[in-house]
Amino acid sequence: MKIQVFDTTLRDGAQGYGISFTESDKLHIIKALDALGVDFIEIGNFALSEDRHLFDSVAKLSLTHAVPVAFGATRYPHTRCEENEALVRVAECPLLAVSVFGKAHLVHVRDILRTTPEENLMMIRDSIAYLKAHGKAVFFDAEHFFNGYADNAPYALSVLRTALEAGADTIVLCDTNGDMLPDIIGMVTERVKAEFPEASIGIHTHNDLGMAVACTLSGVLAGANQVQVTVSGIGERCGNANLSTVIPLLQLKMGYQLIPEDKLRHLTSVARYVNEIANRSFNESEPFVGGSAFTHKAGMHVDAVYKDPASFEHIDPALVGNERNILVTSLSGRSAIHAKMLGFMPTLSKDSPLVPKAVERVKSLEAAGYRFEDAEGSLELRLREVATGESVNRFFRLENFRVLISESRNETEPLCSAQIKIAVNGTEEITAAEGDGPVNALDLALRKALLRFYPEIASIRLCDYKVRVLDSGSNTASKVLVRVSTTDGTLLWRTVGVSPDIIDASWQALSDSMVYFLEKVRK
Repeated sequence: MKIQVFDTTLRDGAQGYGISFTESDKLHIIKALDALGVDFIEIGNFALSEDRHLFDSVAKLSLTHAVPVAFGATRYPHTRCEENEALVRVAECPLLAVSVFGKAHLVHVRDILRTTPEENLMMIRDSIAYLKAHGKAVFFDAEHFFNGYADNAPYALSVLRTALEAGADTIVLCDTNGDMLPDIIGMVTERVKAEFPEASIGIHTHNDLGMAVACTLSGVLAGANQVQVTVSGIGERCGNANLSTVIPLLQLKMGYQLIPEDKLRHLTSVARYVNEIANRSFNESEPFVGGSAFTHKAGMHVDAVYKDPASFEHIDPALVGNERNILVTSLSGRSAIHAKMLGFMPTLSKDSPLVPKAVERVKSLEAAGYRFEDAEGSLELRLREVATGESVNRFFRLENFRVLISESRNETEPLCSAQIKIAVNGTEEITAAEGDGPVNALDLALRKALLRFYPEIASIRLCDYKVRVLDSGSNTASKVLVRVSTTDGTLLWRTVGVSPDIIDASWQALSDSMVYFLEKVRK
């Protein structure tokens, strides 16, 4: 059975705390979601002046699959549709599909709209008919439907009936408050399906109880054929049902068809890409697409996964574009180290003498303060050095660098600059940069120096920087561990450095980050 995917990241998702998209951001996200294979993408409210230029741009896109959808509300009480400027604008927008919401809860009809139940039904009927007369496909969002059903089931059902009689193509059951349990969602959706067996039914849930995904699945099991979701579940208050969880659950675990199988393999990269555009820290604990979703640390687990992946993995991570991650510490043992080395030496035997040599290398580095548990970039580079017997950095050689912190420009902003000299295949490059702090200045100077030789590094940026004091008893002479996270907008990797000098430790981590990336793109 085909389940339609209706993405509302750019409309409902954009209402989440700290979420803001530029027009360019929105266009990039639309293209990414279209490439993923979603059926509908809700763009925003055309009646808002700041969105209108976006709709013209969207209408000109050559989308391969997705249908862009405008958003709007029904007419105001006791007015004609033609007198409602917002509704007129939505009807005249360049998109062919519109999502319009109306009240399904009598409390909202009386106390929020301050009109009669009869007038509310006429508002819904008139608005949908008006939009249909303008050639639009119409999705009707029955706002607060489940609360309305609990309060007065006959009236809530009459709202849906009115919408369908007016020509709505899909009726969407909204748990707007996010306070329904999955069994209630399933029971009510089943009643709606029985009442309107031929209707297309959407399910729109919020995550205020942490159950948006479960409620969405209950709706589908009860007969809904459309799921309304957002990337990473972003949205108002506690968010919406998570696209990155709902799609693989329904498709891989429950046998429904949502997006093509080859598109499903892009799920992880699309989730990370949208979060990057939204300037959000990606939740590595997200099911299916998070960095921790297929991560193994315990020695026995690693050994079992090595022998039979299904022993501790519920699906092949490649199905959703993710990958297995083996965390390595000095206690991990040969199995974990061997599994990690297979990533770049796929024919390496577990009995190879390189494996115990690598184990000892990790132990000696951890004794010196390094921690590789969540620094897969530096770990892989160190293991590659064991395998080759030489430094893995074949891309550049540091000649020297200097970091300066001069007088403050004002009370809070000291001027930091860095000068760096590197050599690439015998060609030297000297550059300098200013930054917000010494590490930022060094990072910018290194990128500036490397761009001449490796233009692809323009796509990467440092997205996290952490410092940990390793031996606080030594006071200011303590060693520090610096961990940096870097992304190219799709992938994320972490590297570390250790030194009594925080600048030197930072250099190690930054350098490893660049080398790790270049190893991946220039292999």
